[in-house]
This record gives sequence, C-alpha cells and structure tokens, in this order.
Amino acid sequence: MSLNLPNILAFLRILLAPAMFYILVNANTHFENIHISWINYFAGLIFAIASVTDFFDGYIARAWNQKTKLGAIIDPLADKMLTLAAFLGLMMMDRANPWAIYLILIREFFITGFRVVMAAEGLNFAASMAGKVKTVFQMIAIGFLIMQWPFANALLWFAVALTLYSGFEYIFAYIRSAR
Repeated sequence: MSLNLPNILAFLRILLAPAMFYILVNANTHFENIHISWINYFAGLIFAIASVTDFFDGYIARAWNQKTKLGAIIDPLADKMLTLAAFLGLMMMDRANPWAIYLILIREFFITGFRVVMAAEGLNFAASMAGKVKTVFQMIAIGFLIMQWPFANALLWFAVALTLYSGFEYIFAYIRSAR
C-alpha cells in the first residue's frame, strides 16, 4: 500500500466528511448556544478544506507522478463520502430539495457501479470533463447551501442537470465502445 501525499489528502477528506456531517445534522441540538451563522461558517470551512484536498490530491498525483491503485480507489470514494455527507446533512436541515439529492445520489451510485463494470471489461473509466465539471458545480452548490447564500437552490438544480448529463455520457461511451 502506497501512502503518498495524494493518498493522505484523500484520507483527510474521508475524515473531514463525517465531521462536517455531524456539525450539519446537530446544528440545532448540540450547538444551540452558537448562532447558526457560526455553525455555517465552521461547516463551510470544513467543506472548503475537504474540497481543496480533492483538487490537490489529483494535481499532485499527476504532477509528481504519484498515481497509485490505492489512490484510484480512495479518491473517488472520498469524493462520494464528502458529497454524500454534505447533501444528506443539508437535506436533513431542510436546505436541500430531497428530489435533487435523490437524483444526484442515484446517479453517483449507479455510475460508480457502472465504472466498476467498465474497469472489469478493461475499459477506461477515468472521469470525463463533464464529470469533473459536475463535481465542481456540486461543490459550489453545497457551499452555497451550507452558507444559505442566494441562488443556492438554482445552483443545486443546475448541478442535478450536470450530474445526470455526465451519467448519460458514461452510458453512451460504454454503448459506443461495445459496438
């Protein structure tokens, strides 16, 4: 097992996800003496740090030639854990539409399983540009929802559209390769 800097950053993201989730879902019970804006700032800070590790672990792995099999597994897993924690926490706080979250999570689970099938068949399962743009907009939407900024729900639904589009892109790429 190769525990290099990119993998450490991915593991850090895995640890930050439940911490952020805890803060979000316990905002009204365990932190009643703290103004909600401070809870938002703290949850937002944790999310921002975790999101930055997502960028840097990939950048460092490519730039320093530190790609590993472990990294190929834990990086997308860490991404899913972070977005799952954020979206479920926000939904539990009534800040995110349950249908939007359902559509995003169904796509994420389906495509993750689909990528496993593609890998088993020896096909390239690297994230597409649409998948990367989808991730960026999901993270922006999460940040806006955590902070309760204007246009948060519009960004969430835009992220849903990109999420579904990138999912269909994987499916169509597989169909084309199967011919």
